[in-house]
Amino acid sequence: MASALTERMSRLVKEMRGQARITESNVADMMREVRMALLEADVALPVVRDFIARVKEKALGQEVVGSLTPGQALVGIIQRELAATMGEGVSDINLAAQPPAVILMAGLQGAGKTTTTAKLAKHLIEKRKKKVLTVSGDVYRPAAIEQLKTVTAQAGAEWFPSTPDQRPLDIARAALDYAKKHYFDVLLVDTAGRLAIDEALMAEIRQLHQALNPVETLFVVDAMQGQDAVNTARAFKEALPLTGIVLTKLDGDSRGGAALSVRAVAGAPIKFAGVSEKLDGLEIFDADRHAGRVLGMGDIVALVEQVTAGVDMAAAQKLAAKVKSGGGFDLEDFLDQIRQMKSMGGLSSFMDKLPAQMAAKAGEVDMGRAEKDIRRKEGIICSMTPQERRKPELLKATRKRRIAAGAGVHVQEVNRLLKEFEQMQGMMKKMKGGGMMKMLKRMGGMPGMPKLPGM
Repeated sequence: MASALTERMSRLVKEMRGQARITESNVADMMREVRMALLEADVALPVVRDFIARVKEKALGQEVVGSLTPGQALVGIIQRELAATMGEGVSDINLAAQPPAVILMAGLQGAGKTTTTAKLAKHLIEKRKKKVLTVSGDVYRPAAIEQLKTVTAQAGAEWFPSTPDQRPLDIARAALDYAKKHYFDVLLVDTAGRLAIDEALMAEIRQLHQALNPVETLFVVDAMQGQDAVNTARAFKEALPLTGIVLTKLDGDSRGGAALSVRAVAGAPIKFAGVSEKLDGLEIFDADRHAGRVLGMGDIVALVEQVTAGVDMAAAQKLAAKVKSGGGFDLEDFLDQIRQMKSMGGLSSFMDKLPAQMAAKAGEVDMGRAEKDIRRKEGIICSMTPQERRKPELLKATRKRRIAAGAGVHVQEVNRLLKEFEQMQGMMKKMKGGGMMKMLKRMGGMPGMPKLPGM
């Protein structure tokens, strides 16, 4: 996320931490650099001015006097003010209404409203245990209705049918009536977007808002838009009483200014962030943690959450019990470990959550090649028979040639995988009396994960 901003800010953080004293002169120098970094990241000028003024006031005030590490205190102030600019902490979605709670999705075309609607449906089903209905009021964009139908099914929610020849207001009223009669907890309304702000769009969405009286009106904005995101936010704020913001494409290689500007301009908290194209790629936005990412400090909490969510605890406990009881670790188990790694989003999904120093070391590893290597290992094991996976000792030259041909690799690749498997099998044997962390320390990571330089 916002790689240029993060790189520059993390370099500044390193310089600031080395300051023995905080004086008006070095604060002014640092703030000049911070201002340039924020402006280059497309942060709105009024937001930059307000941020710099707040940091200066606190850095030169009583808050830092007597600190043993003034440089660290300055970094702490910048992190707190970044978080304050983006909204401070977490602002959860409000469902405190007589069911169905209506959530209206607003934003320009191309911001990712339809996909975000399905992501939010999945989030509400899995995290809040709600019965969710979606409906599309976008009668202008070709295939918009069908797109919502498809992604809603993937999310596990129910879709209310609509057609391009209907009026959006009629569609919304029919969907609300259906949701009431069938006891849905939440109705998500995907509205039409335009390529630019126009009065027809605003008039239509105002009508929908008045008819539906939504408990949440979420403004969906592309984090890669930069200054355009600010102008769009201002227009939607004037048209609608926005209650929250969803930033999409936050994983893109953008300048990242939208995340810092849009909350101040729209006057509503950022509630969610889209971090991947997958339907589970929606995170509850935490301003404090996001500020840490921007400053290159990483987000270890999010990393732990991602790993925890991706790990099948029942399978992990079953494997642990098997190893502890002296049961052999076979290629079926090895395959399960590789698939666990994939279910967490792969290696590249961890990168923006690592502190800058670790991410730089990880950047020395060819992630694309490492991901490809994981898929190749999975293919090799899948080319084996169930008996061969349970009894790897059966794998002699003839069988290896057949497996290599089936996986589309050279025999050397099969031998390399078997060598890795044997190493892990040996570690598992030593694990009988130890813990998982001991094993990971010896391994340097998950199966198929490359070791970072210096580890």
